[in-house]
Amino acid sequence: MPTLLEIIKKTTDFLAAKGVESARLNAELLIGHALGMKRMALYLQFERLLGEPELEKIRPLVRRRSLREPLQYILGETEFHGLKLKVDRRALIPRPETELLVESVIAASLVPPGAILDLGTGSGAIALALAQKFTDAKVTATDVSEDALALARENAVLTGLQERVGFVASNWFTNLPAEVRFDVIVANPPYLTAAETAQTAPEVRGHEPGSALTAADEGLADLRTIIGQARSFLAVGGLLALETGIAQHVELLRLAAAAGFARTESRPDLTGRDRFVLAWL
Repeated sequence: MPTLLEIIKKTTDFLAAKGVESARLNAELLIGHALGMKRMALYLQFERLLGEPELEKIRPLVRRRSLREPLQYILGETEFHGLKLKVDRRALIPRPETELLVESVIAASLVPPGAILDLGTGSGAIALALAQKFTDAKVTATDVSEDALALARENAVLTGLQERVGFVASNWFTNLPAEVRFDVIVANPPYLTAAETAQTAPEVRGHEPGSALTAADEGLADLRTIIGQARSFLAVGGLLALETGIAQHVELLRLAAAAGFARTESRPDLTGRDRFVLAWL
């Protein structure tokens, strides 16, 4: 029978040959998940012999990763802004960059917002992170995908925030009451062009929902809609915070000014490139 360390090394080599980045880390996380062990616990059992029943648990997970299915989908969870969230093919995997969008909203909110709207909530990550931070806020999360909303509701329960966030099936603002107003509107909408989506990693283009990635009009269609309609749903002095493409900011800032926003600002992502647009009424 092979030892645990031998299987880790063999899995690492196999995944590396398939083009998987950080192959050793992936191997350890997959094997730990299959065996019900935390990653650090593996280091204490390198000489443990693995029988066929254990190997049968490991093989399908490794095969899925070798086909470039995202690690988070295989493990079924990810961390976002201190929350452990369930993730699967129903929605995009929350990115570390999007945590910066949450941080931007928090930093910009000198007075805690009373009402927050998360457009296109997906897994619910942004809505739940803001609900956790602003404990007195009423948070509304929308998505046009019923599957995504189901996942977001599951995450609300998992995080214990189900009483703090309301979910609405809506294509952006379509199904929201005309009279409702929010102090903050936040969104991470589709903003890639079809060509950009085609150039993403196999994990992204082959497994994550394309409708949440790609937008028409050179990636601007959904951003244009949100900016054009947001003013009608923002309270006086309210904030619109968006995650965007890196080459779109000149046009987006122009659109925000034309829509009547009094102040606009671009902010960088983790690589220093313009990624977020903040606009205040």
